[in-house]
Amino acid sequence: MRSILSALVLTAITFASFAQEKPMPLYPKGVPNSKKAPATYTEKTNNGSWITMVTEPTLTPYLPEKGKANGAAIVVCPGGGYSGLASDHEGKAVAQAFAQIGVTAFVLKYRLPSDDIMADKSIGPLQDAQMAVYTVRKNAAEWNINPSKIGIIGFSAGGHLASTEGTHFDKPVIEDKENISVRPDFMMLIYPVISFGEYAHVGSRENLIGKSPSAEQLDLYSNEKQVTANTPPTFLVHAEDDTVVPVQNSLLFYDALLKNKVKAEMHLFQEGGHGFGMNNSKNKGKWFEWGASWLEENGFLSGK
Repeated sequence: MRSILSALVLTAITFASFAQEKPMPLYPKGVPNSKKAPATYTEKTNNGSWITMVTEPTLTPYLPEKGKANGAAIVVCPGGGYSGLASDHEGKAVAQAFAQIGVTAFVLKYRLPSDDIMADKSIGPLQDAQMAVYTVRKNAAEWNINPSKIGIIGFSAGGHLASTEGTHFDKPVIEDKENISVRPDFMMLIYPVISFGEYAHVGSRENLIGKSPSAEQLDLYSNEKQVTANTPPTFLVHAEDDTVVPVQNSLLFYDALLKNKVKAEMHLFQEGGHGFGMNNSKNKGKWFEWGASWLEENGFLSGK
């Protein structure tokens, strides 16, 4: 009887938590840095979760159940090598987990860099990430969010986007007449692409800045080189046996954070490979629980 009751309560909580999901256009007045898409360039979703050819970026909110919100918020950036978006296990599932601990989460469906739809593909995804943080901060009161507790999380290439947002916020690539800060208050980077140098994920690099980038572009988007003392506190997770995005990406970023005296915590799995999402099947440890403790330790989950 108790197990049945628990299941009913869980179902009710889940429904209450996620009943208000509805994608919102990120740019209601028109997408910047865009050009008319070819007729063949239309958004596709394969297997219910892999999204490609995004032309209209959106934010989908996942609200905690009534009375459970703690004032924190997070923008979720799925990975996919800047060629697609793994919108389920690196998007929806993550947002639902955050909502369960009282964090208002927003899954970002961002544009993938393409000369077909962008005047400058190298800034397209960053525009969307900056606009996401801008939008959440501008409407913080409406969502019962503390505007100084808005973070960003990214997986794989989504981690590159999140870390770009967290290190390039002082160079906005969106219109910001109201001077609303696009700096995230914290970052969570899960098996992230960080560097475009020796340890780069070549596909992500080429998709974003092409096959023959300048030295300046390589440095600009090697985010371990962009860390300053004002970079947000950062939580990192990686597997040592990741053959897609080498663990050195997280190591380089962590080292840069330490050198700049930025608060940071890093967890390395001995095994796990790449793309494990919320649960590493090779390890019983739950990085999300560690991340929640880190957020609590740094004051992001305590009150409004």
